[in-house]
Amino acid sequence: MGRGDLVVAVCGATGAVGREMLKTLEQRNFPATTVRAFASARSAGTTVPFKDGELVVEELTEDSFKGIHLALFSAGGATSKKFAPHAAKAGCIVVDNSSAWRMDPKVPLVVPEVNPDDVAWHKNIIANPNCSTIQMVVVLKPLHDAAKIKRVIVSTYQAVSGTGQKAITELETQVRQLFNMQEPEVKVYPYQIAFNCLPQIDVFSEGDYTFEEIKMIKETAKIMGDDSIKVTATTVRVPVFYGHSESVNIETEEKLTAAQARAILAQAPGITVYDNPSEKFYPMPLLAAGEDEVFVGRIREDQTIDNGLNLWIVADNIRKGAALNAVQIAELLLTRGMLDD
Repeated sequence: MGRGDLVVAVCGATGAVGREMLKTLEQRNFPATTVRAFASARSAGTTVPFKDGELVVEELTEDSFKGIHLALFSAGGATSKKFAPHAAKAGCIVVDNSSAWRMDPKVPLVVPEVNPDDVAWHKNIIANPNCSTIQMVVVLKPLHDAAKIKRVIVSTYQAVSGTGQKAITELETQVRQLFNMQEPEVKVYPYQIAFNCLPQIDVFSEGDYTFEEIKMIKETAKIMGDDSIKVTATTVRVPVFYGHSESVNIETEEKLTAAQARAILAQAPGITVYDNPSEKFYPMPLLAAGEDEVFVGRIREDQTIDNGLNLWIVADNIRKGAALNAVQIAELLLTRGMLDD
């Protein structure tokens, strides 16, 4: 196979992230000769848009991967656990968006702006990190390189699209019901999400942290390659359709002023510094929706410690937090010759 003969599959193509993966492959002119769309049996035979036409969705089976060189998975952890090993055995490289493989020591967890060299040791499965982790580490990495981060305190404000299309629909439906003086239907989340904030994302686990919070803690250390960075997280679901926001406080070994941090981040890949409080310039989900970059603002020194900074980080969770990062990993594999014979 040469670079002009790439066959790429998107598994979970009918979901919000799968559709965005197809759109991102198209927009970035990824050089695939053929793109195929896979989903569950109930979606087989339907179509999804791609370029100037449509792709017919095929049922994902254990034998689907013959002749496929690269598969972008966004079909949930159970599906990834079941089918990714079959893809890998068939010689297909999997970039998986679920949590199934992220903490497997044999699987690299990659954000191309942060740890691109980790793709070198893949065994045909590469994990895409959690959306909230991705946007945070893109900003943390250049600051860590400059001043060594000791501790991170992060609180997130996460959009409902992180749960999927059913949550987007539920928020829209609840808003309409409330405006029409109706009792809102609650199905996706434990409580009403419209005009509310839920300090629970995923299930509660060890120490009463949610699984989402544990993901951020553990994934950050693996991606940054530094277990000495202490991370604590509180993750909150908010009534926003697209775009995760994060309030991040860091403590560093070396002093960084706010001005120094702005200058460092302005030169870093994948970041837009949007920070001018006097003009009310600061990142918001509406600004980030549909954009590739991670936006950072409200950069200021923490006056309670010697070497501390506060940051406000926003990104489109479906774009950079999922689809774009996966396609960037694919591009990394391509440029490093890992998709050649």
